Amino acid sequence: MEPIIRTENLSIQFGGHRAVDGVNFQMQAKHFKSIIGPNGAGKTTFFNLLSGELKPTEGEIFLKGESLADDSSIERTRKGLGRSFQITNVFPNLTVLENVRLAVQSREKVRFNFYKHYLQYKSITNEAVEILGQVLLDNKVNAVASQLSHGEKRKLEIAMLLALNTEILLLDEPTAGMSLEEVPAILEVIRSIKEQGDKTILLIEHKMDMILDLSDSIMVLFNGKLLADGTPSEIMDNETVQNAYLGGLYDEQLIKP
Repeated sequence: MEPIIRTENLSIQFGGHRAVDGVNFQMQAKHFKSIIGPNGAGKTTFFNLLSGELKPTEGEIFLKGESLADDSSIERTRKGLGRSFQITNVFPNLTVLENVRLAVQSREKVRFNFYKHYLQYKSITNEAVEILGQVLLDNKVNAVASQLSHGEKRKLEIAMLLALNTEILLLDEPTAGMSLEEVPAILEVIRSIKEQGDKTILLIEHKMDMILDLSDSIMVLFNGKLLADGTPSEIMDNETVQNAYLGGLYDEQLIKP
């Protein structure tokens, strides 16, 4: 079966530094894969290559067998590849509902009409409200986005990706900067999306308990290279990965006392 997304010898070089170095990667549709590795391993740079924020020095990215070499980040989103960022990316002066409704309108190519009130687009509004329920923000519909907590903004960003009907979600450290109290809610949202079974999810995260709980497979990046890729148990039992972590090269959260 053709993977929904794959890379061939994907590399990018900044001066003399190869931030991503010859990564051959693939994912089947409706799979949940996490990426782990130390700071500087190339995780976010790899995401930037997949989503089109950066152009590779070498190699290619394929979505459903089609090369994305000439596609911008916007074009990739339209083809179903959605990306969240370490820093939230919402419209701060609009309400929660307006943020998601605009995403639905963008997907449906509905343009603003001076002679038609937005409430006349009832199906778009209803869909936006339904999506906000999926991410546990149905009680914040009329709140201005800038007034949300950091965790609520992360949920809103995920809602906007769902509104765009993206098939692949690239989630870059969705719990970064959250208080301990906010983490369970975002975990519940991500688990719910996974259990619906219609999305492919690629996650960068440092919380190993979260990764082990959610992931179908885990890939390990180190110095821009793909060190290992397998099931959670295979990765935890992998001697090369263990040596790297035990050598102090990786996030200390993997090896717990």
